[in-house]
Amino acid sequence: MRVGIITTKALAVVLVLVVVAQTVESAIGVNWGTISNHRLAPSTVVDLLRDNKIQKVKLFDADPDCLRALMGTGIEVMVGVSNDLLATLSSSTAAADLWVSQNVSRYMVRGGANIKYIAVGNEPFLTSYGGQFQSYVMPAITNLQQSLTKANLANNVKLVVPCNADAYESSLPSQGSFRPELTQIITDLVTFLNSNNSPFIVNIYPFLSLYSNSDFPQDYAFFEGTTHPVTDGPNTYYNAFDGNYDTLVSALNKLGFGQIPIVIGEVGWPTDGAITANVNAARVFNQGLINHVLSNKGTPLRPGQGPTDVYLFGLFDEEAKSVLPGSFERHWGIFSFDGQAKYGLNLGLGNALLRNARDVHYLPERWCVVDPLKDLSGVSDHFKLACTVADCTTLNYGGSCNGIGERGNVSYAFNSYYQVQKQNSRSCEFDGLGMVTFLNPSMGQCKFLVGVAEEVVTEHLSVGLRLYTGSVIVWLLIFWGVWGSYDLDRVVHNIEIPKLCKRKKI
Repeated sequence: MRVGIITTKALAVVLVLVVVAQTVESAIGVNWGTISNHRLAPSTVVDLLRDNKIQKVKLFDADPDCLRALMGTGIEVMVGVSNDLLATLSSSTAAADLWVSQNVSRYMVRGGANIKYIAVGNEPFLTSYGGQFQSYVMPAITNLQQSLTKANLANNVKLVVPCNADAYESSLPSQGSFRPELTQIITDLVTFLNSNNSPFIVNIYPFLSLYSNSDFPQDYAFFEGTTHPVTDGPNTYYNAFDGNYDTLVSALNKLGFGQIPIVIGEVGWPTDGAITANVNAARVFNQGLINHVLSNKGTPLRPGQGPTDVYLFGLFDEEAKSVLPGSFERHWGIFSFDGQAKYGLNLGLGNALLRNARDVHYLPERWCVVDPLKDLSGVSDHFKLACTVADCTTLNYGGSCNGIGERGNVSYAFNSYYQVQKQNSRSCEFDGLGMVTFLNPSMGQCKFLVGVAEEVVTEHLSVGLRLYTGSVIVWLLIFWGVWGSYDLDRVVHNIEIPKLCKRKKI
């Protein structure tokens, strides 16, 4: 019958659409962190993103300078709410309305920023936090969702919660489950995500597994094949990334959400600060990762269905970050602080290899080193001061500058401090122990840096100052209204923390 033929054709079309829908093509983005003493101008960073055809970027806050620079580019943006703001946003709809107005609506105008996600907290369920943020997550999401609805943005901007991989556990991928104390809140979260067509975001770090466990097979951390595959029933895993990913898939499946899209919020490999952190290992890992996810082969539990997006961590080194997890924490960038590629990497986005930042303005080529004629018996306090303010992690065991000798160590520390101070002449005194040289003191792989010059655009600076001042005043009013018994120092402290928040990972 004719009706039967039409039904068959319709069924065929549906089957094709289902197959297409299940074939997920992964996209590569980057994390743009800004905890640095040597920040490039946001416009320079955005040019770098565009030159490398990077169309997805994840921020850890809602930095107004970054967002203004991203306006009109079409680059998809994820902004972040710091963990320290979760309590406020969970208890005050006014605070949520203001946050959305100040950090989202303001930029989503005609020709504005393409904000797609708001990350509500950053790894708020991390074991080391001891549950201190856990109860705030869903109430904050509820308030922010209502705020997005009021602003007519709920269909365009999705709320997500980046989770650390320690939220789930198992000895084998097929047995994955969320930590018992997280079962209910993760169920609530995933129910919300599913109802709003939002992905589950997870941060996966094979490097940390290798770094923290001397028995972890090194080749299993990479994508080049391993002599230590993991057999799990009918499935075999040849790399830690797939094993970790499928452990999450199993955990989600146990909650009834086995097909929810997954985004990798952070993944990468550091280039310094530990024995296994070096340029070659970072190149091999990141290129292997990119090739693996862009092949769209998926994993044993999700064949042909890899992560929706993968955000490399990170875009730049951040030499002002906390080193509590390890010295490597300041060296995750695929670019150095000045936007120069550390190694050849094909992002699979149309360029052969990474392209360097253009028009970077450096300070003059001069360095601060220890005077070779001076005795170093009193240098200890100066060395500690320099390394407290500046980054000296490359001098540590496993670092690229480890082994350059006592005077080399002191010179490296002096110069790092000197560059952070923008080469102020007094910053190279150190009670007469320091001297300025115009001869590059770099030794082999140990590079003595020259800082980047500050680029101040008067118009942007004045606008940014007005935005910041206005935001602080209103936040003060809201915080004061919510917690009238708190003193002003506490209020200001809470406002400033999002800009200085140090991310922790296991």
